[in-house]
Amino acid sequence: MASFAGTTQKCTVCEKTAYPVDKLTADGRVYHKACFRCHHCRNTLKLSNYCSFEGVLYCRPHYDQLYKRTGSLDKSFEGTPKIQKPERPTENENAKVLSNVFMGTKDKCAGCKKTVYPLERVTVNGTPYHKGCFKCSHGGCTISAVNFITHEGKLYCKHHHIQLFKEKGNYSQLDGDREKTPSLTDETSSFKVGA
Repeated sequence: MASFAGTTQKCTVCEKTAYPVDKLTADGRVYHKACFRCHHCRNTLKLSNYCSFEGVLYCRPHYDQLYKRTGSLDKSFEGTPKIQKPERPTENENAKVLSNVFMGTKDKCAGCKKTVYPLERVTVNGTPYHKGCFKCSHGGCTISAVNFITHEGKLYCKHHHIQLFKEKGNYSQLDGDREKTPSLTDETSSFKVGA
């Protein structure tokens, strides 16, 4: 009868047996996949994104940061010299220009009236919305460029708009909106995501 003695290789971090299914070998040392982590941020590493110094593992950003802060590969982030801020801020035109670039946008969401940043913006007929605010005002369901209708400044999905029409029996309340938006195809053709 055959006997399985197992592996005698131990994980460098936890010193428990590392079985072949859950084993990594890096720099000649054995690790469990779960133990193969950055010493600083504790994020799990892969063989393609790790660095090590004297057996201590780092993700590439923290390895670079450690080297840049200390000017050497000292293992501690603690001993890094702190940069003294000048007592008087210096007037620099380039700094003012850059700060204006990062001020953000003054566009306000038509749904919640809060600032809409470019990455979360949906623009319909020149009106900005947050992606999360671009939803049916009757049912709260998500709408898109192909399934929405505006009525009296409110957004509706086609389903709920038709449902409301069946309840009221006519489109007489839409006459004012039809003058602004002659047809649904005109409205959806001006739909833009982002700006």
